[in-house]
Amino acid sequence: MNSPVDQTVIVGGGFTGLFTALHLAHKNYPHSVILIDKDERFCFKPLLYEYFDGEMDNFQVVPRFSELLKDSGVIFVQDAVQSIDLHQREVKLSSGNSYNYSNLVLALGSVTGYHQVEGGKEYAFPFWTQADAIALEGHLRDCLQKAIQTENSEERRKLLTVVIVGGGASGVEMAATLADFLPQWYSALGGNSSEIRIVLLNHGEKILDGDVNNPLRPIAEKELQKRAVPVEILTGAEVTTIHSNAIEYKSNNEVKTLPTSTTIWTAGTSTHPLIKDLPISKEHRDRHDRPLVTPTLQLLDFPEVFVGGDCAAVQDNSLPPTAQVAYQQGANIAHNLKAIALGEELKPVKVNIRGTLLKLGINDAAANLLNVFEVAGETAHLIRQATYLTLLPTPIHDFKATTEWVDEEIFHQHLNPHDVGKKVVQVVGIVGAGVVGILAARKLLKMLGDEDKKE
Repeated sequence: MNSPVDQTVIVGGGFTGLFTALHLAHKNYPHSVILIDKDERFCFKPLLYEYFDGEMDNFQVVPRFSELLKDSGVIFVQDAVQSIDLHQREVKLSSGNSYNYSNLVLALGSVTGYHQVEGGKEYAFPFWTQADAIALEGHLRDCLQKAIQTENSEERRKLLTVVIVGGGASGVEMAATLADFLPQWYSALGGNSSEIRIVLLNHGEKILDGDVNNPLRPIAEKELQKRAVPVEILTGAEVTTIHSNAIEYKSNNEVKTLPTSTTIWTAGTSTHPLIKDLPISKEHRDRHDRPLVTPTLQLLDFPEVFVGGDCAAVQDNSLPPTAQVAYQQGANIAHNLKAIALGEELKPVKVNIRGTLLKLGINDAAANLLNVFEVAGETAHLIRQATYLTLLPTPIHDFKATTEWVDEEIFHQHLNPHDVGKKVVQVVGIVGAGVVGILAARKLLKMLGDEDKKE
């Protein structure tokens, strides 16, 4: 069906897409808003590890879009997008339905990229969605069950070896998480937890190299060795082939084989196929084939189209593909859409990078706050969870600006970057960390209490 022209269509329900929709509803946007996503649930990707290891539940990490958008006025359509016609201003869906738009928001994110590694797509586990987490958990539990039942030591070693490809933030977080809870699972079955082997395999010479979390590398390297089973880090290792029962990699010009029943791929992403198919010239794309957008996040040749998150490249402004960038872009896109509707001037998007947060195992993390404080251990874990839980999208009647509490209570009042030099803080090494912990706990308790009232 063709919808009225005076409406905004948002394609993709990730951080940028969902937060654009929520902010539009919060701002009483005068046009209708349609959010399209192929999945039933929003996935809060930074907390997918907590969902995976059982620290958090469905309603926290993968809530339904229908619940998040209840009473917001935003229309949610669960369907896959088949094509996007920028000239006709039409979005066609796999169901056969189509939607015309006056403004379009493209927030499709990126897709897992295997970089033409043979067997990658067939045998490596991605970790991107709720379905990925469920599939990986089932596979790992099956491996542990088989290992406890076999008397063949070589087969058992293969079943208990997990290889993570990619030493970026995702790979480090995955390795640390598995190194803590897989031994617990195996011990519960009666197995010897010391037989678990977690290998982090990285093409570069350093983990987190070129990553926004790069300042946290020393902490990460130390913490990976302190897990329930130490993580083996193999650097300078280029993966060549992935099999169902082994992985081959090149190191020092020698091809080596590592037997394993589980290979997890965290080694990068590729531009979404729908973004690649857009009628945008090569000159208006970056080297990753993402479209260039103006400082207001509009396409150069189609100003009625906004693009944010992983699938856009802002001209002369390199931004990391992180959640805090995406949700801030969503808020700014919503502001500019309302400005268009009211005939007001658009404003350039300003993204405030407040720091980085890295999960390093169960109840453990590292945080770089404003490039001033480096916090490690349980305090960093509390800061990380409090920050992300505060940013969790909520139904519209409870919706507030997503950064208010963190910005005001922590970053402005208690962590003044002008007053101190850079420090490494272990657990509760400074009074400020204790203050943060109290504030975080207070906020979490309030949120949990509010959730109980809703139930």
